[in-house]
Amino acid sequence: MCELLGMSANVPTDIVFSLSGLIQRGGNTGPHRDGWGITFYEGLGYRAFKDHQPCYHSPVARFIQGYPIKSEAIIAHIRQANRGNVSLVNTHPFTRELWGRYWTYAHNGQLKGHRNLKTGNYRPVGETDSEWAFCWILHQLSVKYPKRPSNWPAVFRFIASLADELRGKGVFNMLLSDGQFMLAYCSTKLHWITRRSPFGKAKLLDQDIEIDFQEHTHPDDVVSVIATQPLTHNETWHKIEPGNYVLFHLGERII
Repeated sequence: MCELLGMSANVPTDIVFSLSGLIQRGGNTGPHRDGWGITFYEGLGYRAFKDHQPCYHSPVARFIQGYPIKSEAIIAHIRQANRGNVSLVNTHPFTRELWGRYWTYAHNGQLKGHRNLKTGNYRPVGETDSEWAFCWILHQLSVKYPKRPSNWPAVFRFIASLADELRGKGVFNMLLSDGQFMLAYCSTKLHWITRRSPFGKAKLLDQDIEIDFQEHTHPDDVVSVIATQPLTHNETWHKIEPGNYVLFHLGERII
């Protein structure tokens, strides 16, 4: 299975610390050797970096670690392929436009019968069941909301109901964001943590790195991190129960 990493914050924040832990699992402490990717939102735009190489050996990963891009919403993914070749086109996250917003999505799991899902004008480019499911979600959204909606929490509740349907086809752990909201849906395994003042120290599980967040934050900062498995061993992570979801808006959990 793959692993997911997401961040939602109320101020532009870098994810170098958490990413350093995830990268170790991409070929060193974990088996996720079949590519990796990360998407950073910056205003209405985004930056995406992908590599079909294991992130532990990836020059792109080393570049990102040395170039701390700050963002309010980030989604990353390390892949252990089960559907589709190991190639750039099959590497998560995937990003598409809807209602004049870029939507970014990453999936952990495997689905049966995904080709029976109607995707409308949203056609997969690669071979994965993950991208197919993303196209189906976007198509369902465009059908339910022919015009740009205004009640965004209701939109994400509808997306969670679509995730329930996909969970009926197999394992469907998902991160999805429009740059302001971040939805974390759990089918089997997903955890989250919110860091706020008073900030403390954290030490990675997969690498001997410790950080004192007090030295890198301001009192009003709120940063939430979502990961398949907890990334630190001296903090309290919250487990999302299977079939449930958590919605964040600029760092704060709102559902």
